[in-house]
Amino acid sequence: MENKYTFGRDTYIYDDYNGVKISNYIPLAPPQSQNGVVGLEYMMNPLPIFDDPNYKASGKLKGKVAIITGGDSGLGRAAAIAFAKEGANLVIPYYNEHVDAEETKRIIESYHQECLLLPGDLSNRNFCEQVVLNTIQKFGKIDILVNNAGVQYQSDSLECISDEQFDWTMKVNIYGMFYLTRACLPYLKEGSSIINLTSVTTFEGDPQLMDYVITKGAIVGFTRSLARNLALKKIRVNAIAPGFFWTPLQPNCFVAKKIPTLGANAAVGHGAMPYQLAPTYVFLASDDSSYMTGQVVHVNGGEIMG
Repeated sequence: MENKYTFGRDTYIYDDYNGVKISNYIPLAPPQSQNGVVGLEYMMNPLPIFDDPNYKASGKLKGKVAIITGGDSGLGRAAAIAFAKEGANLVIPYYNEHVDAEETKRIIESYHQECLLLPGDLSNRNFCEQVVLNTIQKFGKIDILVNNAGVQYQSDSLECISDEQFDWTMKVNIYGMFYLTRACLPYLKEGSSIINLTSVTTFEGDPQLMDYVITKGAIVGFTRSLARNLALKKIRVNAIAPGFFWTPLQPNCFVAKKIPTLGANAAVGHGAMPYQLAPTYVFLASDDSSYMTGQVVHVNGGEIMG
């Protein structure tokens, strides 16, 4: 078999990365990489599809206020837009991706909902507490918290993970979630929902994302424990474990040649676009999941089953 594949009008030589069989795989993107603290959606090729024009909203979140960390781009953007379609106002804490954030705000407002953008460092306790105060000052309440923001960096061995990388990954992925959730709790009422983002890598491992997988495993434990702690208050806590979705996290983490192979382990033979996860966020945020807490919802195209 010829060792080539096409994407759009371009032809690429296929690197046999991790033994992926190109004949059984549909690449979502050609080789590319970014090299920032966080990835930028507007620089991606192709641009992720975050809004499903066929999505039928029914007011499931009408009048609700949702905080979505990292809602400026990627999966968070898809969730924020779906929430807006369902009638929620949005608060989006994000790092420094201002172009992406302003575009997300524009789309949310096009659905006649309000969007408060709050740039800052989620690993900082003071910033997390300020996010909550700003939300209460503007909207007077918090109904939904989505701990979506996270970072990951490719490392070929444990020895390659620097103290600085390990510390930053822990602080963004774990400390930020902890600080913000703790700050929100006094304002969450019966019927409120907390949604945490874990990963398929928690359940199958990843030899090049060891520090990231540590954090995602911790998120599962945190989700289950907090769900038990808040159950009698009727505050639900659940998690989503995505497989490969085409978001800024990917080109900002992996070497360029690996990008076309991401998602190849899924049974369906390809990765997914952010809009395909948005209904799961809506389900967990709405009363449709009123009898569901402490659970991890797997959305991975069959990468793992059972």
